[in-house]
Parts: sequence; C-alpha cells; structure tokens
Amino acid sequence: MKTITLNNALLNLPTIISSVINNQEETVISTDDGAVIMIDQENWNGIIETLRLLKDKKSLQALLKGHKNRDENKENGKPIELVFDDI
Repeated sequence: MKTITLNNALLNLPTIISSVINNQEETVISTDDGAVIMIDQENWNGIIETLRLLKDKKSLQALLKGHKNRDENKENGKPIELVFDDI
C-alpha cells in the first residue's frame, strides 16, 4: 500500500484513481489531521460482503466448519468444479 500526501493527491488525482483501479492496490492519502484510504470499488464491495457474511451466525459457523474440515483434511461436500460448473 502506498502513501501519498494530500497535495500530491490533488495534483495527480486522475492518475491515482486509475492506478488504484488497474492495480487493485489501496492508496493512503495522508494529511496533518489523519489519513484516508482510496480503494477500488470492486474490492470495497468484497469487503462489505465479507462483513455481511461474518455478521450472519449461520454463515460464520459454516465458514469455520469448512476451514476446520480443510485443516483436518476431511472431505465434505462437492468438489469446487461441481459447485461452480456454470462459471
């Protein structure tokens, strides 16, 4: 993650936005009062979806069970190729 000053961001905003979108890399814009992070919208949507799933107790339990089964080398469910055969 790269960090730039507010003045640099103001001078190069179109280039910075393009870089964030094309490289999927967050950029910190720092000021004397603090900092903000510029992130690609697709990544932001993924973060929001992850938070939504983690708030759902059933989803969280299924996720934890899946990780535990994977860590214990237990097969559980269908192979990924069958689950996502339409992609």
